[in-house]
Amino acid sequence: MPDYETQVREAFPELDDIQNDDLRGKVVEAWVRALDRGGWKHIEDIPYAWNIHEVTNVEHVRGVTRIARESATEQREFHGADPDVDVVVAACLLHDVGKCYEYVDFVDEEKLLDPDPEYATEEVPHSLSGYALAHEVGCPLAVQRAIPHFIGEIPTRTMEAELVKSANSASSNAITQSAMGITLQEWVDEYSQTQ
Repeated sequence: MPDYETQVREAFPELDDIQNDDLRGKVVEAWVRALDRGGWKHIEDIPYAWNIHEVTNVEHVRGVTRIARESATEQREFHGADPDVDVVVAACLLHDVGKCYEYVDFVDEEKLLDPDPEYATEEVPHSLSGYALAHEVGCPLAVQRAIPHFIGEIPTRTMEAELVKSANSASSNAITQSAMGITLQEWVDEYSQTQ
């Protein structure tokens, strides 16, 4: 079995931005479980999207985390708001952990070991399976609630959840534009029915 914990810690230096040691450990634990259940050989093998393999999920997750962390700093310094940065960073790092389950059918088999069929499926959207993983490892409700990032998945949005959602959109727009020359909305319009 691969050393998933080392892979996760090396892939996400932003883990160091989480001040709470217990929360940092839970983020790592969620990733380790997801990688194991998804049967991945390496965390860097997970693509950003089922049809965009030029960018890894790790790159996207890091981008979202960095954008949201900077936005939280601006909210604090410029507007006097008080977002919980630990919650923001943890939720960003976990917002696409569910792709470990969802994307096993969209990569070459040599990138996989032995996906667990109970988990590894595209049947459950990745933001919902990510929410479930965060709950399973005992992340605080504030982190869990900030993970679902699609409209309609959660009724009440916290400031931290909005930071995750907006940073995800910013990163995703950059990726779809650079990889395919289209906006995120154009990607959704064109490909959401074909998956």
